[in-house]
Amino acid sequence: MKIQHVITTLDVGGAEVHLLSQVKGQVARGHTVRVAYLKGDGALAGDFRKVGADLVTALGSGPGCVSRIARLATEADIVHSHLLKADAATALAARLWGFRSRLISGKHNDERALLRPWISRIHGVVGNWPARTIVLSDHVGRFVVQHGRLDQQNMRRVYYGIDRTPFEQAARDADPSGVRREFGWPEDAFVMICVARFAAQKAHEILLQALNAARRDERVGSRLRLLLVGDDPFGQGKRLAEDEASRLELGSLVQFAGIRRDVPRLMAASDLFVMASRWEGLGLVFLEAMAAGVPVVSTDVSAIPEVVLNGETGRLVPRDDPGRLAAGMLEAALNPDLRKRWAAAGVERVASAFGLDRMVDETLAIYEEVLAQQGD
Repeated sequence: MKIQHVITTLDVGGAEVHLLSQVKGQVARGHTVRVAYLKGDGALAGDFRKVGADLVTALGSGPGCVSRIARLATEADIVHSHLLKADAATALAARLWGFRSRLISGKHNDERALLRPWISRIHGVVGNWPARTIVLSDHVGRFVVQHGRLDQQNMRRVYYGIDRTPFEQAARDADPSGVRREFGWPEDAFVMICVARFAAQKAHEILLQALNAARRDERVGSRLRLLLVGDDPFGQGKRLAEDEASRLELGSLVQFAGIRRDVPRLMAASDLFVMASRWEGLGLVFLEAMAAGVPVVSTDVSAIPEVVLNGETGRLVPRDDPGRLAAGMLEAALNPDLRKRWAAAGVERVASAFGLDRMVDETLAIYEEVLAQQGD
């Protein structure tokens, strides 16, 4: 099968990393896979080539991208778009050049733009042009039916899956002392890690405010440290978070590590994964943390409860509540036996419900379903 993926960016993010895993799995099963993206620096373009993508193309995001997508589609059996802007451009190309019957749209998030009535109405037309829509969680499915006005009959849910190998290996080779030395932290530091883009969705300011509250605890507050991994290629989110850390006078308690290629190593050396998300389509990074044997404290929004089981693999608290988030941090920091139980349960949950092979095979089965309908 010849598969053409079209995505908004190839910069580091959950949807992009998910697509990388899909492409790797599809190539391994003997398919010819190409990838095109609309904008950004293409930070992951080399990674896609390494896993076997036959062609990685930067299309640009202007009006001309629609005809360029159409040209790529002529050589594909299946066209699979990802993220809202790429979905729209690819659906328009499919409508104008007649490949709607082999177009699949991937919904990776509960896109806030769909809450705007005029975008919702447009999406209710354009979003129903693809033959199938794949959603990555039940929550996203409900969201795009309600706010994106999609036909549920053409929708299929495929949970993300991850390659657990690098995270399990990192857990076996964990070097907590080395990571603490790297960031100038004491040996007994309780390290919390967040891996995320600096965007309003991720609410880094709430995370920093929670750390500020938790550090006042007389039992363990002086040991708390926060490692923030990620960047903000399209805005000022990182600068705003740095300003908030400065305002709170957190100093060396927080480190901004930027984009890192050793995320499994950093996770495995951490005591807790924390994120203050305001919404999440699923949250690939939660799966990565759990695969590395790291318990999670986050928010009870969107699809996160489908991944992180509250009280079993971690603790979920209300969004935008630094006090409750701080309480979750302290609960984990003060209870090593609880952390071990959460960690063990998280490893088991990822292995049983979020396997990479399952994700790839379920996606390919939807492709086959679409192709079979063409032959009817």
